[in-house]
Amino acid sequence: MNARILIVDDETSMREFLSILVEREGYSAVTADCAESALKLLSEQKFDLVISDVNMPGLDGIGLLERIKSGSPETVVMMITAFSTTEQAVEAMKHGAYNYISKPFKIDEIKLFIRNAIEKQQLALENAFLKGKSVRQYSFSGMIGKSKKMLDLFQLIEKVAPSNATVMISGESGTGKELASRAIHLNSDRRDKPFIAVNCGAIPETLMESEFFGHAKGAFTGAVGERPGLFEQASGGTLFLDEIGEVPLLLQAKLLRVIQEREVRRVGGGETRRVDVRIITATNRDLEQQVAEGSFREDLFYRLNVVQIALPPLRERPEDIPLLVDFFLDKHSSGRVLQPHTVSAAALEFLWAYQFPGNVRELENIVERAVALGATEITPDTLPPQVIRCRKVLDQLNHIDIPPDGFDLEDYLDSIEKKFLLKALEKSGGVKKRAADLLKMTFRSFRYKLSKYGMSDDE
Repeated sequence: MNARILIVDDETSMREFLSILVEREGYSAVTADCAESALKLLSEQKFDLVISDVNMPGLDGIGLLERIKSGSPETVVMMITAFSTTEQAVEAMKHGAYNYISKPFKIDEIKLFIRNAIEKQQLALENAFLKGKSVRQYSFSGMIGKSKKMLDLFQLIEKVAPSNATVMISGESGTGKELASRAIHLNSDRRDKPFIAVNCGAIPETLMESEFFGHAKGAFTGAVGERPGLFEQASGGTLFLDEIGEVPLLLQAKLLRVIQEREVRRVGGGETRRVDVRIITATNRDLEQQVAEGSFREDLFYRLNVVQIALPPLRERPEDIPLLVDFFLDKHSSGRVLQPHTVSAAALEFLWAYQFPGNVRELENIVERAVALGATEITPDTLPPQVIRCRKVLDQLNHIDIPPDGFDLEDYLDSIEKKFLLKALEKSGGVKKRAADLLKMTFRSFRYKLSKYGMSDDE
């Protein structure tokens, strides 16, 4: 629904000008020529934003502001005046004004202020709404979200879970790939059987075969007894193989055989054992690229990629941020004497603007940090520096302008892109694959960019 804005000014021309401006921006406008008329409208209707002149006959703008905030504190109020003084601005802000703008003002400036004010109000209402609801109604087997992307994901998991189909989960680091795999298990007929999760990248290559398939007594130095592998331990249930792209080629062939034949042979043993395991894998790598490069078997890829589930990064579902903050506050405040139970609208604005390269895991760390600092409310002061910097950069971008003679946008963007490529190479110690990962690019795209800017392999 469009935001509704009440414009209060005793000058007809200003009321008409602001009314046309906000309606062109997609909002609904209602006007009043004095504070008394505005109060009557506010008693009958709900408004998201009030834009009021300060100097009006009868009850002035500051008096109107006080009356609005006493009766409807969630309503955002912007003050405008042609007779600005520092004392008047301080007085307005002290009584809860969102902003104080002097006439004459720039069109782009007032548009930006209105947009930011509406976002602030919507964030505040969202937070208040979530606080009045149980987070459980937005959770699905440990996963949390009410955005369309997450609701579609929950629906897909519900459809896939009852089958025995092999599932490949893709997504950036921190998006909750293990949570998604557990949700599949919990909504399947295997829910009462084992769920075994393993990070393939954390197992030394020399021990990986033994970990997967087990070993017989005396199979190697230190094998003092028989030991079942992960496939046997998960038999009847689900085996989740995270970072599947880390499995070496030699072991990939053996893994393919186990998946096809549903039987394992322990290292150093001669007997084969039947296993009934559902396989779920996950990766934040481009496995198709690895197949093209020859570092991942094509037949194994297609065997694992029967059903693909892609987890959205947090930046693509910002509407879930207030809900997740609420959940993590409850989680990390448990047992503390001073428990932060709210998050300010200003802090939510900063979080909303942040891109979250670490996704949900990073958001949880941010909330846990605020709790550890002993805050009774999450405010911008309790947020880490990178979140604050991001918002400041966005604020600067909102005020960019084009020189009178224009400029070459393509050259400008190319120069910025080259700087990021060089910085990624610097941070990765010159390892191009790692540099590509830092920029969330495929290795092929990264090399193409290097070639585009004439950067040699030594750069």
